[in-house]
Amino acid sequence: MKITDSVLRSFRVARTYRENSQKVNCVDFSPNGENAISSSDDDCIVLYDIREGKYVTVINSKTYSTFIKQLTGDTQTVVYSSNKLDDTIRYLSLTDNKYIRYFPGHTARVIALSMSPVDNMFISGSLDKTIRIWDLRAPNCQGLTNPLGKPVCSFDPDGLIFAAGVESQAIKLYDLRAFDKGPFASFETRFSRVCDWTGLKFSNDGKQILISTNGGMIRVLNAFDGSVLHTFSGYNNSRGISLEACFTPDSQFVMIGSEDGRVHVWSTESGMKVAVMDGKHPGPINTLQFNPRYMTFASACTNMTFWLPCVDEF
Repeated sequence: MKITDSVLRSFRVARTYRENSQKVNCVDFSPNGENAISSSDDDCIVLYDIREGKYVTVINSKTYSTFIKQLTGDTQTVVYSSNKLDDTIRYLSLTDNKYIRYFPGHTARVIALSMSPVDNMFISGSLDKTIRIWDLRAPNCQGLTNPLGKPVCSFDPDGLIFAAGVESQAIKLYDLRAFDKGPFASFETRFSRVCDWTGLKFSNDGKQILISTNGGMIRVLNAFDGSVLHTFSGYNNSRGISLEACFTPDSQFVMIGSEDGRVHVWSTESGMKVAVMDGKHPGPINTLQFNPRYMTFASACTNMTFWLPCVDEF
């Protein structure tokens, strides 16, 4: 089934899980689409089986807390940062709840993690104003760059380039193989109102960059020259919450949750809003992700909700 305007408008809530007592702060799908994972402010990591439609593991991380995380390629391990105790990144096995490796180095809270889509590398951005490059197989930092500001960061779909959003006003592009030479491209983009950039993502075709903010606006840029393609607003976020936006896997649509529990969808081709979906979330949708392989997406407040298209409408 191809993702179209009408297909998106047909999505309905298929299942809702209430495993968390506090807000879910991050959701990620495995590369093969068969698993999803969430972290939450009540220090829980929950692993879901997408094909079976059930959760399979709940891990409490009371000592370290969980803030942002990324499933690795093997789907049974996770890399995550902590928002208490220290700023070490942790590599955890979900099968036996044991730590495989620790990645120390950051001296302030980690605010961004991005796994390479092609190998064992990952990058982390921190409030210590550095981006560090890591390899899952070694505890030592493989490289470090100082983008001169608070960075959010993301790998491109080929794992060769990473983008850093710096001080909520500029994007810098780095070649992973020559990051020590500094960015090979840099462009500024400013919003019409004051807001913090809270996330950065490439589209799967590598042609667009999506900026999430806490200011009731998100922006899509041309990944090659930084020109503004679209600025989307018109969703509720009066309290300045960090709401995570995402692309659909075909790069044709952008989605974001809202303060009132609705999901808003725009076309990246026309710039028009094509759908508003109400999943009856009792609170703000903090995070939202579309599955990379299957026709489903997840949205989360304190509840975790999975959506499916209604085939009866076609």
